[in-house]
Amino acid sequence: MAKKISAKARAAARKQRDKWKTKRWYTIRAPRHPWNFQRIGETLGESDEHIIGRVYEMTQQEFNGDFSKMHVILRFRVSECVGQDALTTFIGHHHQTDYTRRQIRRYRGKVDDVVDVVTTDGYLVRMKPLIITQQRVQTSVKQDMRTRTREIVVAFAAKNTYAAVQTALLDGSLEGEIEKGVKSIYPVRSVAVRKSQLLQEGVVHADGPTLDEIHAEEQRQAAELKAKKAAALAAAMAEEEADEETESTDEDVEGEDEAVQLEDVNEEPTDETAAEPAATETPSDAPDYESMTVGELKELLKAAGKPVSGKKSELIERLNE
Repeated sequence: MAKKISAKARAAARKQRDKWKTKRWYTIRAPRHPWNFQRIGETLGESDEHIIGRVYEMTQQEFNGDFSKMHVILRFRVSECVGQDALTTFIGHHHQTDYTRRQIRRYRGKVDDVVDVVTTDGYLVRMKPLIITQQRVQTSVKQDMRTRTREIVVAFAAKNTYAAVQTALLDGSLEGEIEKGVKSIYPVRSVAVRKSQLLQEGVVHADGPTLDEIHAEEQRQAAELKAKKAAALAAAMAEEEADEETESTDEDVEGEDEAVQLEDVNEEPTDETAAEPAATETPSDAPDYESMTVGELKELLKAAGKPVSGKKSELIERLNE
């Protein structure tokens, strides 16, 4: 009986489909407005149904390269799949816990609140502002600052779309508005919207380029980058070939000079040239070094105890010294 079960198990294992081979890569893209379907990551899934609803998190530094916001975590939820693209919705952000704790110290005051706002396009968003004062403050002062902050946040959302609210949360303009409003009540050290959360979606805007236009732009940029790389590679190869040709030419010239010098060294003096040193022994007549061979000049230099290296002109100059 045991053998029959094991045989059935082996048969079932052979028939079982490899799920890993059925999966494919999806490109995760930011919302169309205001981020123009920016590519933010990739994920693996078997089908569109497995991808829709996934939440993708990343730091703001990875999103837009702002190193001062590396503690900010952005959250995107996949809402639709178009081919290999997973389109997302921005569902909020939050600051890392250790960063928030570092802002709070013993002799500082903390003012925080939870504010639900509605944008002009019908998005319901929950925000949690945090204000750190220079010193400890009374409860009444905290309440005044909390009320002013609530008024500023609600008024800002009522005059802007959800896309504008996203931009204000990421670039710090909303935090700047809050700081301007509450610093007249009491000096503040820092102001931050430490968390935001999308509670209900509203009207979806069709502003910005389409996905096909984004694909065409990405293909154009990829083609330009490929052409630049090819041109740079061709220029580098041409420069290397030119350097090699120059080196080979220099080696040929050096080889010819050495061959000429060896021929001059190995050249045997004739009877006429052998008689010339005897004729130049007279002190009244100056020696004619130009008519001598390199070998003869080197013999004279050896007799004079001078170096014998160099070209013929250098040997003659050394003898005339």
